[in-house]
Amino acid sequence: MKYFCKGVIENFGEKYLRRPTSEDTQRLLHIGEGFPGMLGSLDCMHWQWKNCPVAWKGQYTRGDHKVPTIMIEAVASQDLWICHAFFGTAGSNNDINVLNRSPLFTQVLQGRAPEVQFTVNGTEYNMGYYLAYGIYPEWAAFVKTITLPQCEKDRLFAEHQDGARKDVERAFGVLQARFAIIRSPACMWQM
Repeated sequence: MKYFCKGVIENFGEKYLRRPTSEDTQRLLHIGEGFPGMLGSLDCMHWQWKNCPVAWKGQYTRGDHKVPTIMIEAVASQDLWICHAFFGTAGSNNDINVLNRSPLFTQVLQGRAPEVQFTVNGTEYNMGYYLAYGIYPEWAAFVKTITLPQCEKDRLFAEHQDGARKDVERAFGVLQARFAIIRSPACMWQM
């Protein structure tokens, strides 16, 4: 595992394992799928930890999964670029616990985040946002769907938001598929 991680860092670190630059942010805003100011879609996923040490299993097992898992929080764009990834710590068995420990908003809070300015319905905004689903808090940084749309405009928004938010789920699917290939007996990168 150490050699695999070292190889990933050496081969992909400079391009992929970094915070988004101002240029990256502008690209993310440009491909925002009709959502001005959107920086990507946020979600968490449980990843089964087959070789979890016995002494740690209780900290990494949630009742509905029955096996130890590690939570990964990610922000992905339409082109499947994961511009933020954070693995939850022990006891982080749900999205909110992971979010509360995540450095996702550290740059914003420290005033070092790339500038984001956009206008919607004549109102100017100076902070980007992420598409998220209903469990996330009511923060200005999250745009969630309309759960019970009452008019055609609301139904259209909910449909588009749900479709765009699935970008991160697609990215998780690609990660799982790539991980399965790496673990296959025919692959030289066996773990």
